[in-house]
Amino acid sequence: MADNKVWTATGRRKRSVAQVRMTAGKGKITVNGKDVNEYMPFAVLVMDLKQPLVATGNEDKFDIDVTVRGGGFSGQTGAIRLGITRALLAFDADADQSREDAYRKVLKTNGFVTRDPRVKERKKPGLKKARRAPQFSKR
Repeated sequence: MADNKVWTATGRRKRSVAQVRMTAGKGKITVNGKDVNEYMPFAVLVMDLKQPLVATGNEDKFDIDVTVRGGGFSGQTGAIRLGITRALLAFDADADQSREDAYRKVLKTNGFVTRDPRVKERKKPGLKKARRAPQFSKR
């Protein structure tokens, strides 16, 4: 692993887009210039975005710098998690993928590689929301 090597990846979830830069380091994660624990309001969200690192055993091997825009905290967390997953796959791309502890196998079995396609459904004309109809009044 080269000291100055940078692995970049993009993750998306709902309306959020996260650009992830991963370098060799001590496990420091910054989101939009702030520490991840300071940026995210709940510890569950921090735990959620660290899942790919924990699954591959890399919690303290990489420093991660994230720029994230759009959406809310939950969508941003999902986007960051997918970005970290893709950066880990880029890091492990030139290794032998047939081995049992290959990052792709581990991440795929945990469901981190697949992008979550669920987005907000558009509002239809004549309705209050996407499917919510106005209240019916008989008289």
